[in-house]
Amino acid sequence: KSLSRSSVRSRMSLKPPKAYNSLQKGALIWDPKPLQVKNIFEALKKGLNEYLEAHQAELDFLSGRHKDTKRNSRLAFYYDLDKQIRSVERYIRKLEFHISKVEELYEAYCIQCRLRDGATNMKQAFSLSPSTKASRESLLELYKNVQECTEDMCFIEGALEVHLGEFHVKMKGLVGFARLCPGDQYEVFVRLGRQKWRLKGKIETDDSQTWDEEEKIFIPNLHEKFEIKVTELRGLATILVGVVTCDSTNFFSTKPQAIIVDITELGTIKLRLEVLW
Repeated sequence: KSLSRSSVRSRMSLKPPKAYNSLQKGALIWDPKPLQVKNIFEALKKGLNEYLEAHQAELDFLSGRHKDTKRNSRLAFYYDLDKQIRSVERYIRKLEFHISKVEELYEAYCIQCRLRDGATNMKQAFSLSPSTKASRESLLELYKNVQECTEDMCFIEGALEVHLGEFHVKMKGLVGFARLCPGDQYEVFVRLGRQKWRLKGKIETDDSQTWDEEEKIFIPNLHEKFEIKVTELRGLATILVGVVTCDSTNFFSTKPQAIIVDITELGTIKLRLEVLW
C-alpha cells in the first residue's frame, strides 16, 4: 500500500496549478466519483485519438507531396513543405505524450480506487466481528487507509482535469417560432462549476437576434455539468423561461458540436450553442 502511494506521488511530483490547490493532500472538497471519471476519461481518450488520426493523415498527405516535390526540384516549395511536416510531427509527439500522461493518471486512479474498495470491504467485515483490541486497531488502520486512498483519488482527479483542454462555446441564438417576437429581450446564463457566462439578447424587427457576447471559454470539469438558465426580460421584471443541464462528455471531439437544448418542457423555445474543444 505504501509503495503504491509513493509511486502515485512520484509520478505526479509537479505542483498542481493554483486552480487545483484545494485538491492537494489533506484538503478534500468532494468525494471521488469513479464512474464519472471513467466516462470523462473514455471520452477524452477518444477525442485525443481523433486528433491524432487527423494529424497522422495530414502528415501522410504532406509526406507524399514532399516526395513528389523533391523529384521535381522545386526547392522553395520543398523547404516550405519540409517545415510543415516538421511542425505536424512535433504536434503528433505532443499528442502522443498527452495521451500517455492521461492513461498513466487514470491507471493510478484505478489502482487507488481498487485499494479503497478493498479497505472499505475489510472495514465492514471487521465492524461485524466481535470487538477486541486487535479488531479496533485493525479498524483504525483500515479507516486511515480508506482516507488516504480517497485523498489520493481526489489529488489525481485534480491532476487529470489539467489535461482536459478548453471548451469554446459560441452563442447561436434562440429558436422559438411564434414564441419569439420582435422587441423581446432574453438573458442566458451558463454555468460550469464556478465558471459563469451571462449574456443578453434581443429579437430584432427582421427576426434576427443580437447578443452582447458571442463566445466564452470554459475549462472542463470532471464533476460538474453545464447548467443553462434562460429568462425573459420585461422592463424591470424577469420571467423564468426554463433551466436545463447538459453533460459535457460528448464535447470531446475534433469537430464543432452543435447543441440544441429544449429550454421549455414542451420545446417551444430552444437554445442553439456550438462547442469546439
